[in-house]
Amino acid sequence: MSEQESSAPEYPEDDGEVGTASGSFQYLIIFLCLLLNAIDGFDVLAISLAAPGISADWGISRAELGVVLSMELVGMAVGSIVLSGLADIVGRRPIILVCLVVMAAGMFMSSMAADVLELSLYRLITGIAIGGVLPATNTLGAEYMDRNKRGFGVTLIALGYPIGVTIGGVIGSLILVKFGWQAIFQLGALFTFISIPLIWWLLPESISFLSQKRPKGALEKVNATLRRMGRSPLAALPAMAHKPKEKGDQVSVLRLFKPDLALTTVLLAFAYCAHMVTFYFILKWIPKIIADMGFSPALAGSVLVWFSASGVVGIIVLALLTRIFGSKFLVVGTMVMSCVTLIILGRSEPDLRDLSLLAALVGFFANSVIAGLYAIFALAF
Repeated sequence: MSEQESSAPEYPEDDGEVGTASGSFQYLIIFLCLLLNAIDGFDVLAISLAAPGISADWGISRAELGVVLSMELVGMAVGSIVLSGLADIVGRRPIILVCLVVMAAGMFMSSMAADVLELSLYRLITGIAIGGVLPATNTLGAEYMDRNKRGFGVTLIALGYPIGVTIGGVIGSLILVKFGWQAIFQLGALFTFISIPLIWWLLPESISFLSQKRPKGALEKVNATLRRMGRSPLAALPAMAHKPKEKGDQVSVLRLFKPDLALTTVLLAFAYCAHMVTFYFILKWIPKIIADMGFSPALAGSVLVWFSASGVVGIIVLALLTRIFGSKFLVVGTMVMSCVTLIILGRSEPDLRDLSLLAALVGFFANSVIAGLYAIFALAF
């Protein structure tokens, strides 16, 4: 195995390590990663806001609508597995940029769909791209943080998702009053397309990735980023701190199930999957369920806005508390409260004010859990 394929170089674990950012550049990385998560959040939300209109226009059943809603989630699962592995080979930045192009195209084509099958296909493709952006964004952001701030930084990046859902919900609810459900997808395509040149211009490849994989021109790219960070360029990439590993020790999915990580991997994977099933059930079905109670699609979307807006507050509170108490016990506590508040929401009467309040409580805890799990992932792996 070559030096280029061996483990990442070992840097001092402090704010001055070569691979991490500081000051304004660190804030820029956090902002850009937060922006990408916000775009993902809006694109995922689009089908939820459009669902009542799609059901009414096409006269489809809940079962058929469920297929459309689930296609994006299937795509996200595939994209997160396949494309996150590819990002470890070709880099985080190119995967993010390609996925943004696919997302923009998928969102626009969704607005042009003529039937359930066509829309399902476009949502599947869009979901694959969304699934590729999420892990690449969180990984790149974490790699620019020093170890002491990594959990806090990843938690802040996770803010982008509920922010995107909140802003998208507000704008989308207004659009639904005057335009059809197609306009929701078109707006998402526009936001995604506008982000592409911004990310191309401002978001650099991870220095950690460049130092580990050492593709052609790695030193020049590292030095270009170091200059943006206000640091002196390197004459050569730092030497690897560890001897090259055998071929069987290459970093792969199987590495996560070796004795030292197996229990952590299984527990975190189960917790994440179980929570995300609940989270996306809420995100996908709240507008349709509220609309079926007799409320307009716009009012149904406003309930989802409460769910997401309170999630922004929850993530901020969790980020601040993790700096004092750590992540594990806070995440367990928020998981419990997420379950309790969701049960209460499910048994509530069809009163819009009460539904909005309960959705806000569920969103406060449910979004916090996701942010907390991201922070634990960054520290554990």
